[in-house]
Amino acid sequence: MIILGSLFMLVAALGVIRLQDVYMRMHAITKASSLGIVFYLLAVIISCFSWNTLIASVLVMVFIVATAPVASHMIARAAHMMGIPMSKGYVMDHLRRDLDKNKTEEENAGVSGGLEA
Repeated sequence: MIILGSLFMLVAALGVIRLQDVYMRMHAITKASSLGIVFYLLAVIISCFSWNTLIASVLVMVFIVATAPVASHMIARAAHMMGIPMSKGYVMDHLRRDLDKNKTEEENAGVSGGLEA
């Protein structure tokens, strides 16, 4: 289990070094490091089993798996709003499309005085 966790952490580190932009790097670090931590904690549970260790490790796993993707998403959204450029391989920018749509709706609401029927 420790070897698997170490391999996932290595993949995360290589992703940070090799990938082109902040968005791809965040994807690599979030997915691979979350799995690495889960495997480390499974190794801890197996090596020194007790109910306290099991409960604490499972709670940490749930916390990491639940919060890491949300934090990564919020950081990527902030980077996007700051105008940090994407690399050339992207086909579609859903966030830009949604932001432009919301901006258009706000401008149209401002023209009509903000009153909706």
